[in-house]
Amino acid sequence: MDESTMEELLLFRLSRLNVLIVLVLLSSFLVVSTIFIIAVTPLKEYIPGYASVEKVKQVYVNNLRIDSLERAIEARDLYLKNFKEIILEGKNPTPADSAVLMKKSGLDYENIAMKHSVDDSLLRMEWEDRERYDLVYYPDKTSVGGINSFIFFSPIRGKIISGFNAKKGHYGIDILGDQDAAIKATLDGIVILSSWTYETGYVIAIQHFSNLISVYKHNSVLLKHEGDPVQAGDPIAIIGNSGEFSSGPHLHFELWYNLNPVNPADFVTF
Repeated sequence: MDESTMEELLLFRLSRLNVLIVLVLLSSFLVVSTIFIIAVTPLKEYIPGYASVEKVKQVYVNNLRIDSLERAIEARDLYLKNFKEIILEGKNPTPADSAVLMKKSGLDYENIAMKHSVDDSLLRMEWEDRERYDLVYYPDKTSVGGINSFIFFSPIRGKIISGFNAKKGHYGIDILGDQDAAIKATLDGIVILSSWTYETGYVIAIQHFSNLISVYKHNSVLLKHEGDPVQAGDPIAIIGNSGEFSSGPHLHFELWYNLNPVNPADFVTF
């Protein structure tokens, strides 16, 4: 009612049913509005036990990093163990199965069915025929088990462009090979180094028996990891031009026998 004229301006009736309906509608509106605000705004992050999308993503990334670190630590421990046995104790390391590290990643590498295509089979026959005479044997009647008793496999077919010179600090030979040629292991052994350095690029080293180590530098791709067992002739890398000390695609190949560098050209035919 108008206070000055006492005129009736608005008329409405209140009942129990009307009040109940209004309260129900108002409560429903508040509940729906609250749920909508929590669902579409960052306020939901303040609810106990509810993590944000970024936090869930970070947890997933951290789990992957921890798994990778565990495998890297295991490979490094294997490398240090082999290095200690080879260099410090003069023992021949026991070959380790790299599949043990692969199984821990949760992937099944044992039941993979692979079939060779016709082109792949022809390519294999071509390379096997080209490299069937790469084995070189130097018998040493005066030294049983010495370096001269090994049957070496040529790591790559090519031309030697820089020879061995220990006085100038060049402890290996540089071999010019075909583009994208595969680097092969010269003897059976275990990979003790598979890494990258500023000077030598992608480098891989293999420990053989009788305290013999072969080193392959300036690769473009490494095909083996630390701790992997290899056999003579197995592809371990791809020829490349990586590293500050490289001036073109080639392989720098070294042989170390009893901690001393030897000239690979005296034992391997390229």
